[in-house]
Amino acid sequence: MLVYKQNAGDPLRTNGRGAPRLRNSGRPSMSPLSFLLNLLWILFGGFWMAAGWVIAAVVMAITIIGIPWARAAFNIALYTLLPFGQKAVSRAEYGYEDMGTGPLGFLGNLIWLLLAGWWLALGHLITAAMLAITIIGIPFAWAHLKLTGIALWPIGKMIVPNEDVPMRSRPHE
Repeated sequence: MLVYKQNAGDPLRTNGRGAPRLRNSGRPSMSPLSFLLNLLWILFGGFWMAAGWVIAAVVMAITIIGIPWARAAFNIALYTLLPFGQKAVSRAEYGYEDMGTGPLGFLGNLIWLLLAGWWLALGHLITAAMLAITIIGIPFAWAHLKLTGIALWPIGKMIVPNEDVPMRSRPHE
């Protein structure tokens, strides 16, 4: 689920089951650089990969049994459309112990990998390879490589703004 920051220092809000929910404003705060990168991202392959995630979500939803995967795929489709300024993190890092972070999440990820994960990951890899040929495309290729991992193993992840990522999981700056 996407979580957006409303005010600096405002604690992470959850629904009644402990899952994250949108802040009161419901509107993300995006830096001008993230906005520009996201705009370029959409033009250079982000739209098509987000469409792939939506197709995977619709196929999963049609099967009825795949509705839990469909929800995750729709959330990640939005992240694939606007990846800059956000990060996918494990819900366990935020203290959310639920079915998605335990043994059932592992089983769900295995099923996802077999049904949809491999072809979404392949799409991200091919797009990354094409973008990496040019110097300008290297940052976008790197973003596609990060999305490849999420395509393979999405259950148990949540999308948060970069400002909300705990310091221990941030790369050394």
